Amino acid sequence: MAITQMDSANKPLSSDGRTYHVETRPGEVANRIVTVGDPQRARIMAQHLDAILFEHSSHRGFLTITGLYRGVPLSIVAIGMGLSMMDFFVRETRMVVQGPLTIVRFGSCGSICDATTGDVIVADSAFGINRNYDYFDNGEGTPYRLSSLQASDPALASHLARHMQRVGRLVRGAVGNADSFYGSQGRTGDDFYDANDSLIPLIQESVPGAVALEMESHMLFHLARTSTGRLNARPPSIRAGCALLVFADRSGNAFISPEMNTRMVIQATTAVFDALVDDAPTQEGMHPSAGSVWEQKV
Repeated sequence: MAITQMDSANKPLSSDGRTYHVETRPGEVANRIVTVGDPQRARIMAQHLDAILFEHSSHRGFLTITGLYRGVPLSIVAIGMGLSMMDFFVRETRMVVQGPLTIVRFGSCGSICDATTGDVIVADSAFGINRNYDYFDNGEGTPYRLSSLQASDPALASHLARHMQRVGRLVRGAVGNADSFYGSQGRTGDDFYDANDSLIPLIQESVPGAVALEMESHMLFHLARTSTGRLNARPPSIRAGCALLVFADRSGNAFISPEMNTRMVIQATTAVFDALVDDAPTQEGMHPSAGSVWEQKV
């Protein structure tokens, strides 16, 4: 798709209402969304929809697939990795979808508890892990900063836990959302000075109930909480949850096999879809179907 003229630098939308990075417009994204990192995973998951009604890959690498599952409009959006990509996705999706949004991050993680490859984790909360640049520049403070916990939506988390139990052994707890895959997740090496040898023990000591590390859930939960226009002014317009497959056992230094990866993604797909549909079964207050890709198909 060719890049079109944007009407505003503050809220860049094309003349037909399409966002700049994700490149979707009203009627192309449903109110129930599963967001993943890997576009290949999104395509595998889309095979389990009853029907695929829309697919678009943006010039910034966002893949959006919208279809029907059990007769309900549902979108899958692949965003890549990291805080900024989650921020792009959530904010630009909020721009083009009317009504409440329910978003589930479905991804992979590294376990820092007794969960191992083949297990599944549902996040009850998430916290940020950020590299403190001042420490590396001038020795100020500590190498890494941990934020306070941000809760997921409790009802959505319960639905996810109920359905994800059929995929593997279930663990629930707090998930650390690092600003990088390497330094801020305690991966050590000689190429860079990361001062992170004791980071995982610090996390385990500082955050009781910390079970895993990944890179997107805290930003999702934070944006959901602040989706009020003004904090606590009214109920948030976004509800968020997170279900993760354990790909890396950081304690045992094991990594998931390709065969187990494929099997678990396929099994977890319908579990996440079912949780989303069961969590919010009505269409009340949803984006209008008139003019949408799911018009007259609901």
